[in-house]
Amino acid sequence: MAKHKERLFGAHMPISGGVENAPLSGAEVGCAAMQIFTKSSNQWAAKKLEPASVDAYLKNLAVSGIRAVASHDSYLINLGSPDKALREKSLDAFVTEIGRCATLKIPFLIFHPGSHVGSGEEAGLEAVAECMNTALERTKQLPGVKLVIETTAGQGTNLGHKFEQVARLMELVKDKSRVGVCLDTCHVFAAGYDIRTPEAYKRTFGEFDRVIGLDELVFFHINDSKKDLGSRVDRHEHIGRGFIGEKAFELLVNDRRFFKTPMVLETPKGADLKEDVENLATLRRLIH
Repeated sequence: MAKHKERLFGAHMPISGGVENAPLSGAEVGCAAMQIFTKSSNQWAAKKLEPASVDAYLKNLAVSGIRAVASHDSYLINLGSPDKALREKSLDAFVTEIGRCATLKIPFLIFHPGSHVGSGEEAGLEAVAECMNTALERTKQLPGVKLVIETTAGQGTNLGHKFEQVARLMELVKDKSRVGVCLDTCHVFAAGYDIRTPEAYKRTFGEFDRVIGLDELVFFHINDSKKDLGSRVDRHEHIGRGFIGEKAFELLVNDRRFFKTPMVLETPKGADLKEDVENLATLRRLIH
């Protein structure tokens, strides 16, 4: 059992009733890592983090057994928008999210790069990088928060579905010490990167290393896919029940390069979180 406890497996935890409840839920399902929203993911407005809530969150986290935490930013934010007003609104919200992470001592803010909405790939990437640089400049007094670019499935005009796009963003960002990458297994698979066989797995991670660099990979989203390879459709499925299948996750959880990298589920679940328990048990069962 010791080998299981050492691994940073976990899940995205709800914050209903306050962020302080997330570590308690995480501990209940057996998380060693977790991801949360620090605010409603579908609203621009952010309710102030009250000191009592922050204190309770930190106390609960300290006794939870959770050793790695990330926050995911709001789904409304689009740093790549060609609409100047929306991009400014997104940037302001993004900066607020960084501040909330700092308040809660969360070291990673995971975000989707955004969509170019017809302006073109390079224009979109330049807009995202400009926002990232501005956000990092505005929060330079908060060096403990790293901006973590999530690989995407590539629906519509979404950026980040090619490793080259992620690498381009990292090239354009000035303060590289505060940037990292989150690989979402469902998203890369939907984007066309196969990981289902030892050969395909080796090829995909070899390409990631060549284009981006494995040293930049600081977090994983562990999700199977409801849609097939290259579908460019982002639909998460329980581990082993989708088009990716168990073998890919077996390869991943036994890859020594990632033994210390947090791996967090974003799979469908009900209020009692029993699906998280089941999916975490599956990941642990796959460890050799």
